Amino acid sequence: MNEKPDPNDFTPEEIEEGRLLFASECDFFFGAQKLEQLPPFENPEIAFAGRSNVGKSSLINALTGRNRLARASSEPGRTKQLNFFNLGDRLTLVDMPGYGFAKAAKAVKEDWQNTMFAYLRGRPTLARVFLLLDARIELKKSDRDVMDLLDRAAVLFQVVLTKCDALGPNKLLQKRQELEAEIAKHAAAYPYVLTTSSNTGEGIELLRAEIFRLVEPKAN
Repeated sequence: MNEKPDPNDFTPEEIEEGRLLFASECDFFFGAQKLEQLPPFENPEIAFAGRSNVGKSSLINALTGRNRLARASSEPGRTKQLNFFNLGDRLTLVDMPGYGFAKAAKAVKEDWQNTMFAYLRGRPTLARVFLLLDARIELKKSDRDVMDLLDRAAVLFQVVLTKCDALGPNKLLQKRQELEAEIAKHAAAYPYVLTTSSNTGEGIELLRAEIFRLVEPKAN
């Protein structure tokens, strides 16, 4: 039986190329609250999705080495627009509105799903969605709903665990294995889970290298 390839089997060259990619200039250039406001297709896009308090802004800032590129709202669920960032004229980072905010009315949650589904289906430049999950929290129904949404949109997604410094090695391994068993049920899921911490920098260089692999044809 062939062994599964190691998901962290990045070459030193890929690690360095990922670092160089995210050392490029990165600037906010567009915010869209409605689908008709979306910018035209250009560079490959990767999108970050997650619950409202998952640490999405912190992860984007850690990847780019900037403290205030992506700003977290003081009120979870308040940010309702898609934010677009240009990374070195090679890649577009898309910060999707957080989901799972408890105080939102049912109509607001349905509107979020409808808008995000239309965005996901309508962006041929979208290479992958990174679905962020808090390592400290059990998988929620809203997380499974978003996985189902990504399946229906036929958009490849990869789970990234955040705040992993809060767990010891054994618990983190168990969490990762549980999630990989869960995502095996989803047709659009990339089979490996990445573990990160914006506080310690854990996994940041590996996530950069993973993203570099998505834009490598553009880079050559």
